[in-house]
Amino acid sequence: MAEAKYKRVLIKISGEVLAGENVYDGKRFGIDIEFVRSLCLVIKRCSEIGVEIGIVVGGGNFWRGVKDGGGKIERSRSDHMGMLATTINALAIADVLEKMDVEVRVQTAVDMRAFAEPYVRLRACRHLEKGRVVIFAAGTGNPYFSTDTAAVLRAAEIDADIILLAKNVDGIYDDDPNTNPNAKRYNTLSYAEVLRKQLKAMDTTATSLSMDNNIPILLFALDDPENIYRVIAGEDVGTIVK
Repeated sequence: MAEAKYKRVLIKISGEVLAGENVYDGKRFGIDIEFVRSLCLVIKRCSEIGVEIGIVVGGGNFWRGVKDGGGKIERSRSDHMGMLATTINALAIADVLEKMDVEVRVQTAVDMRAFAEPYVRLRACRHLEKGRVVIFAAGTGNPYFSTDTAAVLRAAEIDADIILLAKNVDGIYDDDPNTNPNAKRYNTLSYAEVLRKQLKAMDTTATSLSMDNNIPILLFALDDPENIYRVIAGEDVGTIVK
C-alpha cells in the first residue's frame, strides 16, 4: 500500500473528460459511466490510504457558459446553465462512489436542497475529517468565474495541500501540443512564469488566486485515472506550478 504524500487534496476534474469517447457534433458530450467508474475506483483507493478528498467538477461535457452561449444567450444566464451542468456531473460521480461504499457528500454553491447540501465551509471540513469525499458543484455560484477558479477558492477554504488539476492534456506546454509536435512540456513552473508567458494551464484569475494563497497546482492528464493515485503517492507526473 502506497504512502500518501498529501493529507488533503482538491481534485479538479474537467467535465469533458467524463464524456470518455462519447462524441456529439464534434465535441465530447455526456457521461461515460464506465470511465466514471474507473475514476471512482482510484478515488476510493486514495481515500482508503487516508487522503481527505475534495472534488470540483466542470460541466464542459454538457454546457460551457461563455463558449456555448456564443453571444446568443446572455452571459450570466449561460454561466448559470453551466453551473447546472456541473451539478449533473457531481451527482453522477457521487452515485458511483456510493455504490462502492464510499461516503460522499455533494455541496452546491447555489441552493439546490432537493439534490444536495448547500456549501458551508465548516461542514465541508467536518465531512473531510470524517473521511467523506466532498464534491463541490455549481462553481463559485457566480457568473464570470470558471470552475478552475472555483477549485482554487475551495482549496483555499478547506486548506488543501495541493490542487490536482485533471485535464485532457498531460501537462503544461510552451505551445499547443495538438498542433505543434515540437512543443515542450514543463516539469515545474512558478505562478509568475505561467502569467508572464500566458500559458493556457488555467485562467489568470485562478492562477493569481493560487499564487496569492500559495497553493501548489499539479496539472496532469486524466485519460488514465491511475494518474491520480500516482500523483498522491508522489510519483513524477504532469507539471507542477508553485
